[in-house]
Amino acid sequence: MTFVVEPSGQACGATIRGLDLAAGFDDKIIADIRAAWLEHRVLAFVEQSMDDDALERFTLAMGGFGEDPFFAPIEGRSHIAAIRREADEKAPLFAENWHSDWTFLPRPPAGTCLLSIEIPPMGGDTLFADQIRAFAALPDERKDHLRSLTAIHSAKLAYAPDGTYGEKDVAAGRSMDIRPDETANRTQTHPLVRTHPETGDEALFSTLGYIIGIEGMDQSEAIALLSELAQWQTRDEFIYRHRWEADMLVMWDNRAVLHKATGGYEGYRRELHRTTIAATP
Repeated sequence: MTFVVEPSGQACGATIRGLDLAAGFDDKIIADIRAAWLEHRVLAFVEQSMDDDALERFTLAMGGFGEDPFFAPIEGRSHIAAIRREADEKAPLFAENWHSDWTFLPRPPAGTCLLSIEIPPMGGDTLFADQIRAFAALPDERKDHLRSLTAIHSAKLAYAPDGTYGEKDVAAGRSMDIRPDETANRTQTHPLVRTHPETGDEALFSTLGYIIGIEGMDQSEAIALLSELAQWQTRDEFIYRHRWEADMLVMWDNRAVLHKATGGYEGYRRELHRTTIAATP
């Protein structure tokens, strides 16, 4: 079995054609998919008639299930969450800020899979920002400074009871089943620049939503630095805009890219099923 890789022509991302993941795959195919994933950071598999069983099989083949705090799984599953928005929903758009998934964990996940279930006829693009390219484009002196910094990550701003997706958000009638709790107040440190465990590339590992400070730095100074860095990380030359289709599976590398949701599909329902790929051993 072979497949075709079509680069997006943007900062990262590629479309995969000629595979039927629901029909199965062998070790060679998975190795080839991983090689394409590491090169392009984001892969979009088109014409996939996958169900939840097939999504789970593929996630296991790519590294196993990672932890998914604060998301309730869909009925009958332990590792699949529904990223869902109803046609008449008024709650703020979910995940509309740049981030890498679950960076506040001791071992953040290697990747994320999203399978299209219901796609509106317009809007809903997902944006990705290549953080390997963003770091490589910095001046050497700036790189050295950022390598010396350790960031303090926490889910408190998003998933604590008083956070963005806390009690007020639940009351607003969000259709996604998010479960905020006090464990979101825990903190975890990670280097601001991380070395990719599979490629050896250095990447910026900074996301305003999950970083609450920098070790040894005054809070106001840290937030100013992080805000300035965020502007650099999401410059147009580092961006890939992904347009969704029916029967599509998208997989991205959390160690190499940031991502964010976009709207523009008001009046239409949208649903994707999500799995998390465990951290690389």
